[in-house]
Amino acid sequence: MREDVEALDIRDVTANWVNAVVLESQINERIKALADLAHTPLFFGRLDYLHTTQEGQRFYIGRRHVHDGHGDPMVIDWRAPVSQPFYRASRKDPMDVRLRRRFGYTGGDLTAYEDEHLSDPTEADRTSRLLQAEIERPRVGPMRDIVATIQPEQDEIVRSGLSGTVCVQGGPGTGKTAVGLHRVAYLLYAHRERLARTGTLVIGPNRSFLHYIEQVLPALGELEVKQATVADLVAHVEVRGADEPAAALVKGDARMAEVLRRAVRSHVTMPAEPVMVVRGSRRWRVPAYELEEIVRELLDRDIRYGAARDALPQRIAHAVLVRMEQAGEAPDDRVQDSVARNAAVKAAVKAVWPQVDPARLVLRLLSDPDFLAEHADGVLTADEQKAVLWARPPRSVRSARWSAADAVLIDEANDLVERTPSLGHVVLDEAQDLSPMQYRAVGRRCTTGSATVLGDLAQGTTPWATASWSEALAHLGKPDALVEELTAGFRVPREVIAYASRLLPHMSPGLTEVRSVRESPGSLEIRPSEGAADVVAACLSALRHEGSTGLIAADDRVPALAAALADAGIPFLAPGEETTPDIRLTLVPASLAKGLEYDYVVLDDPAAVVAAEPDERTGLRRLYVALTRAVSGLTVLHSSPLPWQLG
Repeated sequence: MREDVEALDIRDVTANWVNAVVLESQINERIKALADLAHTPLFFGRLDYLHTTQEGQRFYIGRRHVHDGHGDPMVIDWRAPVSQPFYRASRKDPMDVRLRRRFGYTGGDLTAYEDEHLSDPTEADRTSRLLQAEIERPRVGPMRDIVATIQPEQDEIVRSGLSGTVCVQGGPGTGKTAVGLHRVAYLLYAHRERLARTGTLVIGPNRSFLHYIEQVLPALGELEVKQATVADLVAHVEVRGADEPAAALVKGDARMAEVLRRAVRSHVTMPAEPVMVVRGSRRWRVPAYELEEIVRELLDRDIRYGAARDALPQRIAHAVLVRMEQAGEAPDDRVQDSVARNAAVKAAVKAVWPQVDPARLVLRLLSDPDFLAEHADGVLTADEQKAVLWARPPRSVRSARWSAADAVLIDEANDLVERTPSLGHVVLDEAQDLSPMQYRAVGRRCTTGSATVLGDLAQGTTPWATASWSEALAHLGKPDALVEELTAGFRVPREVIAYASRLLPHMSPGLTEVRSVRESPGSLEIRPSEGAADVVAACLSALRHEGSTGLIAADDRVPALAAALADAGIPFLAPGEETTPDIRLTLVPASLAKGLEYDYVVLDDPAAVVAAEPDERTGLRRLYVALTRAVSGLTVLHSSPLPWQLG
């Protein structure tokens, strides 16, 4: 198929060089999408139907559509409707499937197959060994797709429609991130033309996480999906500072949106003088009271500040044209545009509705106590206003040490002035950690589109972490979103998730505990540690196994552990760097562990992980994240007593 595309001759089918360049670009993108992945099989399953109206009764299911030299299908794309029974069919509802076959591969070579005769009442239910083996396959390199292992409850979310927003609450190992990425791939398949126009975006918590997941969609032939962090979206200024927790909480509160709205609108002043427009030998006067009516009408419509400012000269020009018509003239649109550009009209607009620079506005709010008090009256308390004010106000926007929360405020102000463009679909992962103002920033990017929101309330590790999905979705602007819960765990062994779940009643009461489908005796080991030498020994022991190893520790302990590993001659990577057969150990600060996974994890001193956070609840949630990163085995080393919540 790739060779056919490469052999296309477009010299005689393009009318001009522009068409030729566009067509050549599309051909190159198609060639990239058809790249052969040596270690990824083109098909992983087969369906044999009892009865079908389709031509033939057997379909091979794979990552993408494959046809032969005559154009006849050999492999059906996993997203096609005919592939759905591969994921949904069961003995209770075989969906007309006689046989479902799963293929096992090693390094791209076919090594095994496994059959289920779904319509045979004499065949007993059994756990798929190939499914289990695929889930447990060692993790070296970036995250991989799960098209061969998608479960029925996951498939239902993946195939949900484009028009609705879906929120997925899922504990560790339930596959929520993979479900979100595969939903994007499905939507691009089902609504390709629409999303090609409007765009799709995946938002992750940090660059390490995005690097980890970046190969999933290209492996499925989808190359056009952009990736970003929230910080990337609101990068109007350079972030060089950090807020105290109290200031960050107030700046991230949704009430700041009202403070900013008032501050933006405060720049409008009612006209005190009439506008006199001179055209030729005649003068046309628009009195101040009529100008005030125009300004108040625009304010009442509550449209964007910039849009209203652009509309104001046309409204004034229209008032002049009415007077011209009353005097017997017959002006047209060109005359109105000319009047709108008149110097007197421009001067009036500049005086009444001046331009607003969002960064300068936020700078003034955070620097001028009187300006903040005026617009935060009845919204923020005096203590809250004091918390967000800079102790030493900067002289200019450029010299200010903006924080991440400040950048979000500037983005809000920017949207009040000029509407933020909307995308067709946005995936928001690790959404539980966003502040209300960050939710608003993401929501602005999908006001006319839909979203897939992924997260786990138990893993909320910021002081402003959301308390409920209904609250978060309201800030996102999607209050009617469907909330789905994934409770079946496929990644974390049963013994490990049960141990970590001891923390749930103390940090997230009411959340459903994840029930792992994988039993792995011996996967959890807890023992005391005498220091860095014991941690290094535990890493060496883990590295004797196949696959990746992650050493997770409180952030302030990472430098000492890095030195100990270097002294022992053990090479290691930083989070986000790709593991190789030669370097399989990653040293992970606990603050960056979220969303990552390793075959084996060594966790250094849980009490230090908890103590590193500003409050106990956040510390326990950080520990919960660290405890649930292992796929095959977890070793917990403690040089100080374990947190009592672990029992």
